[in-house]
Amino acid sequence: MGAGRELPRFAALPVGVVVAVQAVVLTVLSGRYGFHRDELYFVAAGRRPDWGYVDNPPITPWLARASTVLFGETPTGLRVIATLLGVATVVVAALLAREFGAGRGVQLFTALATALSSYVLVVSHMLATNSADLLLWSLIALSGVKLLRTGDGRWWLAVGTAAGLGLANKWLVLLLLSGLGAGAAVAGPRRVFRTWWLAAGIGIAVVLAAPVVLWQAAHGWPMLTVAGGISADDGAENRVLFVPMQLVLLSPVLVPVWVAGLLRPWRDPALRWARALTIAYPVVCLELLAAGGKPYYSIPLLLPLVALGAEPVLRWLGRGRVTRRVLTGAATAVCVVVSVLIGLPVVPPPALNGVLLALNKEPGEQVGWPGFANSVAVAWQRIPAAERDTAVIVTGNYGEAGALERYGPGLGLPQPYSPHMSYADWGPPPDRLVGPVLLVGGFERGSPASRLITGCRPVAKHFTDDGVDNDENGVVLSLCSTLTEPWSTAWPALRQFY
Repeated sequence: MGAGRELPRFAALPVGVVVAVQAVVLTVLSGRYGFHRDELYFVAAGRRPDWGYVDNPPITPWLARASTVLFGETPTGLRVIATLLGVATVVVAALLAREFGAGRGVQLFTALATALSSYVLVVSHMLATNSADLLLWSLIALSGVKLLRTGDGRWWLAVGTAAGLGLANKWLVLLLLSGLGAGAAVAGPRRVFRTWWLAAGIGIAVVLAAPVVLWQAAHGWPMLTVAGGISADDGAENRVLFVPMQLVLLSPVLVPVWVAGLLRPWRDPALRWARALTIAYPVVCLELLAAGGKPYYSIPLLLPLVALGAEPVLRWLGRGRVTRRVLTGAATAVCVVVSVLIGLPVVPPPALNGVLLALNKEPGEQVGWPGFANSVAVAWQRIPAAERDTAVIVTGNYGEAGALERYGPGLGLPQPYSPHMSYADWGPPPDRLVGPVLLVGGFERGSPASRLITGCRPVAKHFTDDGVDNDENGVVLSLCSTLTEPWSTAWPALRQFY
């Protein structure tokens, strides 16, 4: 399907039905558990708008702020934006299939495969940096595919706009750009580089990303520090799990589809122009393996490959015997059920323990935050009333701080502080708060906290509602009597980047 051939009509009605059902299901289930720890952090960051944060650029916190202002500071209100991002991603996936010559049936299949895949369900149910990242990668892929297919340099403007927004959300978009650039350089069509529109697209991306990059530079490039810590701590495990996760994170039943997408442009001369896309995926995977990046970082690039491989797979199934189609249908049904169980809050919280949390720990991080705040409130009451005016709550991570900021005021708790990620920038506590200190988890023996905050004794241990085994289950709450230095001088030593 080249520039001179007319594309099939967009299957607006069937794709529209898919996204309508997707939106209804996501909305109905959006409040089933509660906020995720990252969502609590994004809500807190959204209250403090800036051009950057320690561990991510500003778009996701800004979206969290907009969604909660418009729809309420509840899980359902916050996740309206995640649902919209997921719906838009499905539409873009169907449009990608159309670019490869797909008709109505193949576009519908691509939309269904995208909407029901595990990774898309996860990032469409809860607001994460990956929610916007998935859509932005898909938009870059769609604009890039149009550029490669038509040779019209004006598509560089769309690529640059999506790339600039992507850089304002997550810098992983640089991997996609490098992969697509390498693919076009190796497999062509190289004429897309010989136009002044490329410079214009780069200019748009630079303008959009400049405030974010300047903020990071002014603050000592903290995102690079965080990324280095992730690679150092988890790099070996990420490399071991990388290939297996490529096979399961989207859905095992879709592996033959995206593999067919990798092969199709090399077998079909009419799609020779799309070879750059098939080179981009292994390039990105190699970059992630070298850096020790998370396996899911490359998953957004599988969606264009699913769109590319859908037609030959459906054609193969159509030529097969009934047995082949029945077995394929059964395998698909099983994978869809597994994807829903993994990605959406459809089981009672106690049923999460075991296999489901082993496959995806994120639902567990959405359970029990009001109960956690209540446990902290009970421990706070252990401080004599006369001493509470100078007492302070310090948490070990941003999720705990975000939960106390959200639920604490209703329980009579003061503003919490945390040296973790951007919460460190929102501190330190005022020097007039000389103690006692209620420490909430996250501080190991021998850490700077054990030297700067002394006289500590455990006063409670929090257990998650319904016994869900998440990161807060079993967290220790300690009361400490002595602060060896003022907060203003102690705080930098307490800072945690990961």
